Amino acid sequence: MRRTRAEVDATLQIAKLNAAELLPVVHCLGFGPGAGAAAGDFCLLELEPALCQQLEAGHSLVIRGDKDEQAVLCNKDKTYDLRTADTSNMLLFIPGCKTPDQLKMEETHCNIIHTEIFGFSNNYWELRRCRPKLKKLKKLLMENTYEGPDSQKEKDSNHSKYTTEDLLDQIQASEEEIMVQLQVLNACEIEGYWRILEFDYEMKLLNHVTQLVDSESWSFDKVPLNTCLQELGPLEPEEMIAHCLKCYGKKYVEEGEVYFALSADKICRATAQMLLQNAVKFNLAEFQEVWQQSVPEGMITSLDQLKGLALVDRHSRPEIIFLLKVDDLPEDNQERFNSLFSLREKWTEEDIAPYIQDLCGEKQTIGALLTKYSRSSIQNGVKVYNSRRPIS
Repeated sequence: MRRTRAEVDATLQIAKLNAAELLPVVHCLGFGPGAGAAAGDFCLLELEPALCQQLEAGHSLVIRGDKDEQAVLCNKDKTYDLRTADTSNMLLFIPGCKTPDQLKMEETHCNIIHTEIFGFSNNYWELRRCRPKLKKLKKLLMENTYEGPDSQKEKDSNHSKYTTEDLLDQIQASEEEIMVQLQVLNACEIEGYWRILEFDYEMKLLNHVTQLVDSESWSFDKVPLNTCLQELGPLEPEEMIAHCLKCYGKKYVEEGEVYFALSADKICRATAQMLLQNAVKFNLAEFQEVWQQSVPEGMITSLDQLKGLALVDRHSRPEIIFLLKVDDLPEDNQERFNSLFSLREKWTEEDIAPYIQDLCGEKQTIGALLTKYSRSSIQNGVKVYNSRRPIS
């Protein structure tokens, strides 16, 4: 049954609304025979303006996650948590419904528009910016590390390998965030598959490079790419030598020649990892002596180079150092703090900061994280942090 103008005016009077304050056009809503869509048949998604513009420009948004994972939505460079939000107001799907702004711009001959409701919903999806879930990326790539072209693993086709498309299917992160993390992991693309070098093989490549620099009396700030490839090509694949230079140096061009400035901090850090990985705990004084002797001549070691890689225990006698990589800690905030506080009851901010820095979201500080997940106290004049909850 369709309403007349008189019936509409009568309804406005009952509702005590002044028709002069409203637009003359009236939408009369009704569930017609075509309203077959029930709640749950459709999902509404609330988007921020920037994401709307990307969709309108023809770009894609992708929902990622396995059955046992909380779904996320990704665009080209960001990741968002995807959560259901309930609403007390019923949300109606009305095809062709015009907004007041659209009606003001049009001349409507009929001031009553009868509109059929297509469907309805009591909830919608809302997005919240989140950190990309990248822990799984390293886990997948570590299943089959690259040990060199002559290793037995390369002759065995049963080991898992992942292309860029495979990683996009399995990792809950945007493409840009995945590619950045691949660089952080020093991964390289070999025959179309992303691989992480076995650490011992990576150190073997680095050792070839540093020995060549020493024998040629080059500056570590000016290592020529072409000469490295010519000299070391008979020992290892040229793409692996180039990859090693890229991981441990910064590329630049001078007079048409490609050079790399090798990073002393990265080389010292990798050398420390090599020394620590086979020891549960290392006497700090002895470690620092061996470490300095192990790095190339002219490089100076410093404990600041080991942030997020190794932890020093100043309270033990003698003082010790041991491997503790931030990469090996849980990705979830609470689980990360539980893990750290189970390892050490009280932390200074200087010690804990490298292990929680990656948890900071947009506009979030380390101090804010510590306030939320720990409590502070003063111990021997130094502020320390311990867990807010009992650690089993």
